[in-house]
Amino acid sequence: MNLVDKTEKTFALTTPLYYVNDVPHIGSAYTTIAADVVARFQRLLGHRVLLITGTDEHGQKIQRSAENLGKGPQEFCDEIVPSFVRLWESLDIQYDRFSRTTAARHQAIVKEFFLRVWENGDIYQGQQQGWYCVSCEEFKEERDLLEGRRCPIHTTKEVEWRDEQNYFFRLSKYQTKLEEFYQFRPDFIQPVSRRNEVLNFVSQGLQDFSISRVNLDWGFPVPVDSKHTLYVWFDALLGYVTALLEPDAEPTLANALKTWWPINLHLIGKDILRFHAVYWPAMLMSADLTLPERVFGHGFLTKDGQKMGKTLGNTLDPIALIQRYGSDAVRYYFLKEIEFGKDGDFNEVRFINVLNADLANDLGNLLNRTLNMVKKYCAGNMPSIANEAIPIENPLKAIGLPLGEQVKQAYEGLAFNQACEAILLLVQASNKFIDEQAPWTLYKQGKQQEVEAVLYAVLESVRLAAYLLSPIIPNISNDIYLQLGLGINFNDQTESPIVAPFAIHATWGLLSNKQQLGEPRPIFKRIEPLKND
Repeated sequence: MNLVDKTEKTFALTTPLYYVNDVPHIGSAYTTIAADVVARFQRLLGHRVLLITGTDEHGQKIQRSAENLGKGPQEFCDEIVPSFVRLWESLDIQYDRFSRTTAARHQAIVKEFFLRVWENGDIYQGQQQGWYCVSCEEFKEERDLLEGRRCPIHTTKEVEWRDEQNYFFRLSKYQTKLEEFYQFRPDFIQPVSRRNEVLNFVSQGLQDFSISRVNLDWGFPVPVDSKHTLYVWFDALLGYVTALLEPDAEPTLANALKTWWPINLHLIGKDILRFHAVYWPAMLMSADLTLPERVFGHGFLTKDGQKMGKTLGNTLDPIALIQRYGSDAVRYYFLKEIEFGKDGDFNEVRFINVLNADLANDLGNLLNRTLNMVKKYCAGNMPSIANEAIPIENPLKAIGLPLGEQVKQAYEGLAFNQACEAILLLVQASNKFIDEQAPWTLYKQGKQQEVEAVLYAVLESVRLAAYLLSPIIPNISNDIYLQLGLGINFNDQTESPIVAPFAIHATWGLLSNKQQLGEPRPIFKRIEPLKND
């Protein structure tokens, strides 16, 4: 550990390293949005954050996809990878490292790690027989197969019979150690439903798993036997470690693990849970490395209640969605409307209704009408009332004071929908408050102080809501802060936590009459409902 760690809290998190056999889909976008929200939130807390994403580029599936197009596998990967980079940019994802498993630096890390495990006696040669799914890059138990020997995940793909010499990792040796670890660290696998799946799987008895392939060129050679190629998962999981290297550091395990290890959070889809919650910790135990803090497996997305797929012709293009509605809209819907960890559905009518109700009407319209009233009743100046003059029992102050801590706990628990709902309660209460208090009537009655107290309470509530929502809708939050005379850019990593620390900005009562209010303008335009063809 270097000195930085002892004085500053660091937080490292990862998305999966996405398989590049095709361009990114909405599922990849979903995980990465969630990871970006966690990273932004941790930065608001003043922590040094490292968000890792990237691509997994080896294996038979890639080789076959490339061959089908008459291309070499490296050329194929080099063409697909930029589509991930473009999508992350269009979603305002602020990743710190992009890890590619084809990088030379990665090979050095994989080799060193392999030799540590080899010297520990945990790798041996044996015969592998079984049904293999190329799409999963995984052997399948016969009992798990669907009718017609189809993969339970890739339901249109038949598995292939394999009988070959492979190198194996002694997973069975770590059965008891893993069970003790899960008991000692009950929060390691989340949510609870995923933890139960893993405990159930491990309790059935762990089998050693194959970590090499023959008759496959696309991948790193096994360090002790160049006739074998390292199996994609053994190589891919180490992409997280390679990403921890400083750009100019020599690629050694010691350098990679120096500052950011252990990783605080691996965010993954539930289909790759076993690799991250069983195989990965066992590999790390074998190499005598500290285990990550948390693995969180989220659910699958459906569209209009159906599983998405090319065969059904109902895929959802994330780029088209962003172009049509904007990145904040996409980010907000998937995190507000789906309980993170459970399966969730996308329906365009519901998508439009949610955005119009929450962002255009409740939040946007509230800010717009209040700023226009400030123009009318306060000559455009910030109400000259102090936060201390607003009584504690004021309904907005009463909701606002504990809200920061409530939302902090929700973000830390990855309960994004709960964070949104709690913030929205304040916004909805503000709309109700302004209607009940009727500042237009108070103004006619000459009650200027009461008018200003109402307008201050509402503007401060909108500010707090914008701050707490900034990890999810950074552009809308920027716009709100700008209109309130707080020139803070939530997309500027170097600025936001310093200028807007959580301890101050997450507290109700920050606005003062020193604010120079900006010009009112809509922060989110109402979306026209879809017309039936």
